[in-house]
Amino acid sequence: MNKRVAILGSTGSIGSNALEVIEHLGPPYRATALSAHRQTDKLIQQVQRYRPEAVTLTDDSASPDVIDKLRQLDTTIYTGMAGLTEMVRQNNVDIVLAAIVGAAGLPAVLAAVQAGKTLALANKEALVVAGCLLIPEARRRNVTILPVDSEHSAVFQARLCGRASEVRRVILTASGGPFRNATTLQLEHATLQDALRHPTWQMGSKITIDSATMFNKALEIIEACWLFDLPPENVEVVIHPESIVHSLVEFVDGSVMAQLSPPDMRTPIQYALTYPDRLPGITRKLDITKSFTLHFEPPDLERFAALRLAYDVARAGGTMGAVMNAANEAAVAAFISGNISFMEISRLVESTMNDHRLQQAPSLDDLLGADRWARLNVQSLIEQKTVALRAHR
Repeated sequence: MNKRVAILGSTGSIGSNALEVIEHLGPPYRATALSAHRQTDKLIQQVQRYRPEAVTLTDDSASPDVIDKLRQLDTTIYTGMAGLTEMVRQNNVDIVLAAIVGAAGLPAVLAAVQAGKTLALANKEALVVAGCLLIPEARRRNVTILPVDSEHSAVFQARLCGRASEVRRVILTASGGPFRNATTLQLEHATLQDALRHPTWQMGSKITIDSATMFNKALEIIEACWLFDLPPENVEVVIHPESIVHSLVEFVDGSVMAQLSPPDMRTPIQYALTYPDRLPGITRKLDITKSFTLHFEPPDLERFAALRLAYDVARAGGTMGAVMNAANEAAVAAFISGNISFMEISRLVESTMNDHRLQQAPSLDDLLGADRWARLNVQSLIEQKTVALRAHR
C-alpha cells in the first residue's frame, strides 16, 4: 500500500524530522510533496536529496533564481497558499503532514480533508482556529486525523486501551518551560533570551516562547477537546519537567494509561505515518534499568494565565479560538521585536478576547476575518500603550 506523504512546512523542525523518519522507513513510504516559505536554500537541498514530485513556495516573493534551481531538479512547482491547496489535492499524495506554524496552513489542511487525504496534524492551530469546520468535515468524509504533537499522540495511543465512552479525563503533560520555577517578579523582567532557553526541547522561537508562556499547552487543551470529543472540564494539565510521560488517560474504573518515551518528535511522527502498524524506529529507547525519577505538579494559573484563557475559549467555541491564536501570534511577534514585555503577551491576548464579539457558527471567511481583526487589535493596543507612555513622560 502506498504511503506517499506531502509535508507542509518541510524546512521546519517537524518537517525535517519527518523526512528523516521517511528515509529510515523506506518504501512504501516516500515524501512526494514538500512546501516551504522562506528557507528556500534548505528546500532545494531537500529536493536534491529526497526527489519529491512537487514543491510549493508559499512565499509569493520567491526569487526567479530559486524557481529556476527547482525546475532543474525536475519537480512540479506550485506557488502561494493557493498553490499549496492545489498540491495537497493531487493523486500522488496519500498522507498530508501539516507542520506549518500558525493559522497560515489552515486552507491547505481543510483542502486535504475535503480531498479525502489522511491528515497527520502537527499544526495545532488548525483545530484551535477551525475545529468547528475541520472535525465535522473529517467525519462527513470519513477522514482519519492522526495527531503528531507528542501529547496528543500519547493520548491517542493510551485511549486504545478502552472505549471512548470509558474515558474519564485526559491529562496533558507540560515541561513547564524555562520559567517553571520563576516568580511573578522574575517573569515581569524576563528577556527574550530567557524565554528561548527551553530545558528539554529544541524548537523554533515562536513555539519556544509559547512554551515559556504555556500558550502551547493552552492550544493543546483546545486541540484535545476537538480531537477526542471531550468537554473542557475533562482535559487537565500537569507539569512534568522530565518530558518522559507524554500524556495520560484516566478511565472510569480508575485505571490510568500513559505513553512514555525519551523526548524526540520522531517517535510521534513515525506513529502517525505508520498507524495502525508499529515499525522499528530510529529514536533513543527508554532504559528503565537505570535509576531515574519522574515529577508531577499542578500548574500555576496565576503566573500562566494562558491555561485559564484556554478553558474560556473551549467553552465559548465559535470564533474565539481564532482570536486567541492570532492575538498570541501578534503578541509573541511584538515581544520578539522588543515592543512589549514577556508578561504583556497574555495580557494582550486576554484584552483582545474581551474586546471580541463572538460568532458562534462561523464560516472559513469568518474565522480568517476574526484572525485578521485580532492581529489589528493587538497592534492597536500596543500603539495605545506607547502613546500613553510618551504622554506620561
